[in-house]
Amino acid sequence: MYTGPQSGVSAYRDVRAGGAHGASPHGVVLMMLDGALMRVAAARGQIERGEVAAKAESLSRALAIVEALRLALDHERGGEIAHNLENLYDYVSLRITQANLRTSVQPLEEAASLLNEVRLAWAAIAPDAARP
Repeated sequence: MYTGPQSGVSAYRDVRAGGAHGASPHGVVLMMLDGALMRVAAARGQIERGEVAAKAESLSRALAIVEALRLALDHERGGEIAHNLENLYDYVSLRITQANLRTSVQPLEEAASLLNEVRLAWAAIAPDAARP
């Protein structure tokens, strides 16, 4: 369950330090995006099955991951891209919250689509791909 800013701070530290069992920061971000997408997909199924408590838990975890991704942005080196990602993560969080409040899959479809686009772009810029 999302425990507020402290869980986001812990995830931020893991990403910046290359946490998650020695994975690179790039790999950790991919894992976090995958985790958010999995929880959004789980919540969609839970909404369709009427599993309200499970839906709330899945969406709470998805929100925690999105918040950690937002906190991990490096605005000094990322510039406009980091700013745009921050806005996107804020919007995704809003849509996840709306899905939770309305028990609706439509906002989740949009959130998943946006997160998937970020994931695809992030995977395409793998650190190995940038080296000659």
